Amino acid sequence: MENAWLTPEALNSGFVVAITIEAKEGESETVAAILRDLVAPTMAEPGVKLFLPYRSPTNSSLFFVFELYLDEKAWGAHQATEHFKEAIKELLPRAASRERVPFVPFVPV
Repeated sequence: MENAWLTPEALNSGFVVAITIEAKEGESETVAAILRDLVAPTMAEPGVKLFLPYRSPTNSSLFFVFELYLDEKAWGAHQATEHFKEAIKELLPRAASRERVPFVPFVPV
């Protein structure tokens, strides 16, 4: 079965990082483009299950990124990639705020 990792059990295992980014005034379209361009290379990484950026429909400067990795080590590997480093170099000066919060599952499915 293709995408067997889409089962509730598989989605509820691993290491999650929830990221909230608020773009500086006038930078929201550039931040959106950076996040959009990060999806394909990130999803191609072996330890990545999901990398999903979202944008607020009520505040176009506010973004949320849901990242699901096989484990914390895979998150570390992601942060060591050239596409991540380049994206962060472009993103951080354009962000008014950025909060990253890791999570792990605690309720069995």
